[in-house]
Amino acid sequence: MATFREEVQGPRLPELLETSIQLLEEVESATQPASSKLIQDKVTRALELLEKASNMLSQLDLFSRNEDWEEIASADLRYLMLPALKGMLTLKLVGAGQRLYHLQEARDHFMNFLIQSQNYHVAEFQLPCVQSSSPVGSPAAASSSLEPSLVAMASQRQVKIERYKQKKAVEQRLSALKPAVESHQADDEHVREYYLLQLRRWINISLDEIESINQEIEILRERHPSAEASASLSPQERPPIKPFILTRSVAQAQVFGAGYPSLATMTVNDWYEQHKKCEVLSSGQETEKEASPPEAHRGSQKEEPEPEQKEGEEDEDTLHRRQQWDDWKDTHPRGYGNRQNMG
Repeated sequence: MATFREEVQGPRLPELLETSIQLLEEVESATQPASSKLIQDKVTRALELLEKASNMLSQLDLFSRNEDWEEIASADLRYLMLPALKGMLTLKLVGAGQRLYHLQEARDHFMNFLIQSQNYHVAEFQLPCVQSSSPVGSPAAASSSLEPSLVAMASQRQVKIERYKQKKAVEQRLSALKPAVESHQADDEHVREYYLLQLRRWINISLDEIESINQEIEILRERHPSAEASASLSPQERPPIKPFILTRSVAQAQVFGAGYPSLATMTVNDWYEQHKKCEVLSSGQETEKEASPPEAHRGSQKEEPEPEQKEGEEDEDTLHRRQQWDDWKDTHPRGYGNRQNMG
């Protein structure tokens, strides 16, 4: 029976990494929205595969902090970018109210990758500053944000330009080496160069992503207190919505009115409670009427005059006028007296 070390050293670990990279490329090139179930399933699957690969690496103990990248085997260099892949896939996760958590987790993955790359001297770069934990409205945060150094801004812009040029050069070299490496026709030197360029490419990506993550986290922290307060209130604790007038100005409302007959004076729940009480009272009155003796109903029915009696009691003058009007219509057809302009 094969031991655990023999199983791990097989093709399983490379397949996990290749499948995760393939899923990430499919997610980035997909035309569906990021919140669709198909995209989220691919992101979740890729993160699960990367987590399994990380566990295998910890069991194998392939890397040591005292080593340099030149001391690592060419085929093992690619496993150094696992944290960067985790960070990029974590940014693709979509969840209600989980954006801040996903951003912080992705930033941790990118920082782990950058620290690891710096320890192995993969490239020369400066680690990004850790975001200050001071509150947004504190004087220290306000002074630091209101007094930026022009020299620092200019140097930061120059660093971004150099990073962009390096990224383009690395991508161009990778595109030239990729066919030979994927077809297993490249020698060890080109394979080593290919994976080293992959690591340097992910270093530039991680630096850019951390900068964007810090900006988004700052925006979310400013919006978070109000959103959290509104979400913590239950529907019963929220104040009732008052009726309002849809007019251009208060003066127009005072002169011309609201534009519709009346305004709402109570909510639907209040109207329902009031209507329910009225129904209870009306039902009580109906029961009292049903309990009353039937003689009272008969007496009330006798007091109402019948329609035939009402017709017989009409005035004789009214009947005479109606008869004369009928006789006049028989001798004078419609339009009889309006023939002046008919030629």
